[in-house]
Amino acid sequence: MKFGVVIFPGSNCDMDTVYVLRDILDQEVAELWHKETDLQDVDVVVLPGGFSYGDYLRSGAIARYSPIMNEVIRFAKRGGYVLGICNGFQILCEAGLLPGALLPNTNQKFICKNVYIIPDNNKTPLTAGLDKERPLKIPIAHGEGRYYAPKDVIAEIRQNDQILFRYCGKDGVISEKYNPNGSMDNIAGVCNETKNVFGMMPHPERASDDLLGNTDGRLIFESLINSLMEKRFSVYN
Repeated sequence: MKFGVVIFPGSNCDMDTVYVLRDILDQEVAELWHKETDLQDVDVVVLPGGFSYGDYLRSGAIARYSPIMNEVIRFAKRGGYVLGICNGFQILCEAGLLPGALLPNTNQKFICKNVYIIPDNNKTPLTAGLDKERPLKIPIAHGEGRYYAPKDVIAEIRQNDQILFRYCGKDGVISEKYNPNGSMDNIAGVCNETKNVFGMMPHPERASDDLLGNTDGRLIFESLINSLMEKRFSVYN
């Protein structure tokens, strides 16, 4: 499996993501500078976290117009797989590849801490290999992570199984008191209707190394890799 990690000016989780994919999960990785227009035949594009273009205007608003994003949009619309983490999620929403928007946290502060999230379904490659009853401890680090969409859109994405993760307690209970940023319906991640574009605010790459004492995030990457490998195997057989 070949991953392409896009690097924008201000990305700061790019090398963490490359390290996890290449050194821990043994995947081929191409580092894609934002001015490039060649995705180098990757199977999955990853937009990492950080502060692309200093988050001027609003998070992800400028990065959405980087030259490489035209190719990412075309790639996604052809069915290619794209994962946006934190700032990458914001960029995907700005680009119209995912529904909704990420607004400033309700407390108007930058939040950096571990939270618990729970898969909302097993019907996407990112969540197919996860236990719906097992909460995952994953760090967040954002100032604009409050997921918002009109009520009719929320109803639609719920019906279409587009909600990937929801914030919860250590025991898996979904409650407003475990919502760190005010996201509607405790939403921590969503996908598009065709389930090939994924966005999430928590950082799985920061919870994937044994040395950190938490590898819950690795399960998310492994779910994606295994799902796509199974799909590829079924195509060739």
